[in-house]
Amino acid sequence: MQFDLVDLRLFVAVADDRSITHGAARVHLALPSASARIKAMEETLGIALLKRGRRGVELTAAGENLLGHARVIVHNVETMRGDLQAFARGLKASVHLLANTSGLSEYLPKLLAAFLQEHPHVNIDVEERESSGIATAIASGAADLGLAAEYALPDSIERIPFSEDRLVLVVARQDELANRRQLDFRDVVDRDFVGLTSASALHAHIAGHAARLGARLRYRARLNNFETIAQMVAAGIGIAVMPEVAAKRCARSMRIAMVRIRDPWANRKLAICARSFRALPKPAQQLVEHLRKAAQ
Repeated sequence: MQFDLVDLRLFVAVADDRSITHGAARVHLALPSASARIKAMEETLGIALLKRGRRGVELTAAGENLLGHARVIVHNVETMRGDLQAFARGLKASVHLLANTSGLSEYLPKLLAAFLQEHPHVNIDVEERESSGIATAIASGAADLGLAAEYALPDSIERIPFSEDRLVLVVARQDELANRRQLDFRDVVDRDFVGLTSASALHAHIAGHAARLGARLRYRARLNNFETIAQMVAAGIGIAVMPEVAAKRCARSMRIAMVRIRDPWANRKLAICARSFRALPKPAQQLVEHLRKAAQ
C-alpha cells in the first residue's frame, strides 16, 4: 500500500465533513487531486471506501475501519511533531489527558501539580469531557490518556482502577429531604436545581439521565464550581447533584446534607484509561504510574 500522510489526512477530513469537496478544502487540496487520491486508495485496496451520493459521501464498512487507523496515525504524527517542536522551546514532551468533571476538579489538580514538579520537562494538556466522549477519543487515538467513569469504557480500552466517584443529591439541612438516606432520581426531577454551567461534562451527564426519565431539569442558577453551588443549596435556592467527595468537603463548612441516589448511573468508579498502556510514550507512562500510585 502506497498511502502517505496526505492521503490519510484527506480521508479523515472527508469522513468528518461527509464531503470530498469540503474535505479537500480542509487539507488545502484541489478537488480533482483529492478525488484522484481517494480513487487511487480504493484501487490499491481493491474495495470501495466511500458511497457517493447527491448529498455527499458515506463510509463503507471498509472506510470505517480505515478511518480508525487513519485517526491514530495522524494523531501520532501530530504528537511527534509537537514533541519535536517543543525541544526548540526547551521542553521535552507533552501528554494529552482527558478527564470528566469530578476527576478534573476533585483529584487531578494536586496530583498533576506534584507530577509537573517532579518532571519539569513535561507539559500536560488537560481537557474536560463527558466519560463517553473520553472513551471515544481514546479509542480513536485522539488523546493519550483519560480519567473516566469505568462504565463508559468499552472492552477494547485498557483501564486501571482509580477511585470511587459516587454522585449524591445535595440539599439544605432544613429541606424535607435532608433526613432521607437515599432516593430515586425520578423523585426529585420536578424540583428546582442548582448546577454547573451547561458547558461542563457533568451537566451533560445529569441532563442526559433526566431526559431518559422524560424530564428537563429546571435550574435556578448555573455556576462554575462546587463550592458556590453548595452555598446556593445551603441558602435554599435549589438542590444539586455533585460528586460525594466534593459534597463532603463542602458539608464541613456549609449547612447542607447528602442523600444517596439509588439509580445505577450515580454509583460510578473512575479509571485511568488508554488504548494500550505499553504503547504510550514514556512521559505518558510516567504520568500513569504517578496516578496509579495515588490511587493505591
